[in-house]
Amino acid sequence: QVQLVESGGGLVQPGGSLRLSCAASGFTFSRSAMSWYRQAPGKERELVATISSTGGSTTYANSVKGRFTISRENAKNTVTLLMNRLKTEATAVYYCNAWGGWGSVWGQGTQVTVSS
Repeated sequence: QVQLVESGGGLVQPGGSLRLSCAASGFTFSRSAMSWYRQAPGKERELVATISSTGGSTTYANSVKGRFTISRENAKNTVTLLMNRLKTEATAVYYCNAWGGWGSVWGQGTQVTVSS
């Protein structure tokens, strides 16, 4: 079964940090690009960060560049999003996405709330 399971969301104060993780199964993880998206209430889903299948290339939305880091461990079929210096506008449901020659799959999402 092709599946992505996110974890690590929660409530954090502005300026704080969170680490999101995404565990993959059912497909060839090492041949798949991975991305994190987020969707805030009343807004469209937006791309946050992407990492290539080997981990050698990463891209970020301008709004998170320099504060968020995406990484992956192909031996463990996991991708991580480290979020530092969080702002209130980062409040959203964060989704993990995988895509490759086999197709694409989404996780169920994890809620991140940045509030004092």
